[in-house]
Amino acid sequence: MIRIDNLVKTFGAKRAVDGISFTVERGEVVGFLGPNGSGKSTTMRMITGYYAPDGGKVSVGGHDVAEAPLATKRLIGYLPENAAAYTDMTVRGFLAFAAELRGLAGSAKKKAIARAVDQCFLASVLHQSIDTLSKGYRHRTCLAQALIHDPEVLILDEPTDGLDPNQKHEVRNLIRELGRSKAVVFSTHILEEVDAACTRAIIIDRGRIVAQGTPDELGRPLDEVFRRLTIPDTAKS
Repeated sequence: MIRIDNLVKTFGAKRAVDGISFTVERGEVVGFLGPNGSGKSTTMRMITGYYAPDGGKVSVGGHDVAEAPLATKRLIGYLPENAAAYTDMTVRGFLAFAAELRGLAGSAKKKAIARAVDQCFLASVLHQSIDTLSKGYRHRTCLAQALIHDPEVLILDEPTDGLDPNQKHEVRNLIRELGRSKAVVFSTHILEEVDAACTRAIIIDRGRIVAQGTPDELGRPLDEVFRRLTIPDTAKS
């Protein structure tokens, strides 16, 4: 479903993504790991078409992201880092708006909203304005908009950010379940989420892939493997 070939992105003198290649198939949940500034979010933004690559190619569902942006974006549900929402809307109003943007109307829209609300446990705040929500509920509302059109591909940047332990458990279970029928890529700083939700993990450092494989293939304990393979963002250049 997702194919990345020799992807490159630079910002001035900094090469944020430095020639990475990988694939993600339907039925996979791939954890994208790396220290701050390693290139995770930049890569995800190129997969979704938010950034244009400076080199290499991204295809989703057989479509080149640069050549067929609308065709690829129809296949993708995207939860960006620090996802924004219209805070004067209610949760239901925002999800209805997201559904309409995805071309859903009538009974299809109602069913899509009901499914997303159920998946993200939003029933108790459905008629509440977004500006009154806790950080966790606001983040789950943004996750629901990524799921609203039942996409074949999910790109989730820190999907458990701001959630309490119970909410994290629920979202990890949801990601694992969605990964049975979709291609899922999600970034995280929480290494236990790799064991909890991932079929495979990719570790990226300074724009390059330094390891990938199943959690067992990467080795145990994973936090020690991660520290050995990456350079902390506090280290001097």
